[in-house]
Amino acid sequence: MSDNYPRVARLNSAEKFRTHIASLGVHLPFDETVQTAPDSPLAQPFTLKTGRMIGNRFAIHPMEGWDGTAEGLSTENTMRRWTNFGKSGAKLIWGGEAVAVRHDGRANPNQLRIGADTLAGLADLRQGLVNTHREHHGQTDDLVVGLQLTHSGRFCRPNVKTRLEPMILYHHPVLDPLFNLDPGLPVLTDGEIDDLIGDFVRAAGQAASIGFDFVDIKHCHGYLGHEFLSAYERPGRYGGSFENRTRFVREIVAGIRREAPGLMIGVRLSAFDFPPFRPGPDGAGVPKWWDDEDGRYPFGFGGDKTDPLAINLTETAEFLRLLESLDIQLVNLSCCSPYYNPHFMRPATFPPSDGYLPPEDPLVGVARQINAVAALKAEFPNLALVGTGYTYLQDWLPNVAQHVVGHGMVDFVGLGRMVLSYPEFPADMLTGREMARKRICRTFSDCTTAPRNGMVSGCYPLDDFYKDSPEAIRLKEIKAG
Repeated sequence: MSDNYPRVARLNSAEKFRTHIASLGVHLPFDETVQTAPDSPLAQPFTLKTGRMIGNRFAIHPMEGWDGTAEGLSTENTMRRWTNFGKSGAKLIWGGEAVAVRHDGRANPNQLRIGADTLAGLADLRQGLVNTHREHHGQTDDLVVGLQLTHSGRFCRPNVKTRLEPMILYHHPVLDPLFNLDPGLPVLTDGEIDDLIGDFVRAAGQAASIGFDFVDIKHCHGYLGHEFLSAYERPGRYGGSFENRTRFVREIVAGIRREAPGLMIGVRLSAFDFPPFRPGPDGAGVPKWWDDEDGRYPFGFGGDKTDPLAINLTETAEFLRLLESLDIQLVNLSCCSPYYNPHFMRPATFPPSDGYLPPEDPLVGVARQINAVAALKAEFPNLALVGTGYTYLQDWLPNVAQHVVGHGMVDFVGLGRMVLSYPEFPADMLTGREMARKRICRTFSDCTTAPRNGMVSGCYPLDDFYKDSPEAIRLKEIKAG
């Protein structure tokens, strides 16, 4: 439980941090001395096979604010978040946020959507980010900005925040009852999937037309692209064999190559997946999996089919090999899902209101992701890999990030929640400015608790913009309850 885990902020010396990591029995290397630009490994440029240069090794993950309009347009809150991404100093902006390719694929009624009627707003978001980056950091020809394209699959809530309107590829014997899905709910037909592929291709062409450098074909976190990879029992052209389960991404890529040949393509991938967790008697998360006498969990892509809580990256590597064959170099690696086992993908001391206490020291989760990515980087040296899970390192993030990039364990360090509370974190680290410790994300999870309760997402504890908002009062009441 979380009370048993020392707070990272209290591990305030290299000796304390090293001793604690050793006590956990995990491999989590770090450099005791943090370098600044131009010598820091994190300040080194990365040149893609296309010849495009990315100016440093920080990436900003896609982060939604649940703050768009019912029509899928951006708002002032959305623009503020994107301009903060530009202010960060990171040179790889991975997708901005998840943007639905059509209305029924939205994860919430305030998710952005891409279509002819929303293009001007998306163009403004990108330009605002670029302009802010230029204002604060000068050079922008080494800034690469993508747009993440998504369909939310079994987690669609396009019309009402509290009502799932799932679109599924197969009936999952664990997730279906967990989320109260109707056993009679029809699965998407092959023909409907063919139409959806056309929506992704159309959306990619539209993204290219307004200046985005690449699109991300989202394959993570339990959404539709990710679900294809675990559709082992689905019949037809989109399930069963590895070839069929990857037909979705192959057809989208082929369509983009035809319609927008100059557009780069990336994929954010859950490299492994585990069974869902729910609160146990003491509030800590416990797994709920397939009711099988052998204890198997045969539904997790990148998981061990015989050991539900073990990683097996064989198919993950096969998928990365496929991406290489499709001439895709940009890959952002995450894991699992925020809907059913968030402590794996988003290590945190404090769970969101609908979550559970961490069943392991969150640093174990950080190490798990870093080492899985390092293993894949060793096997795929020519891919440009972005890693995930770094925010929980807090004060030690620069030390670990510098080591893993400097030792070739990953190419880019991806930041999410950290830049909600402290947008300038990458720039301050690279320039050697004193870190603003009071703005370092301490993983209070309010940025998740708020949207789970129908409010916009943001850093309510540390960002004055949200701290002083009317929603902050309501959030305190919800947490107190």
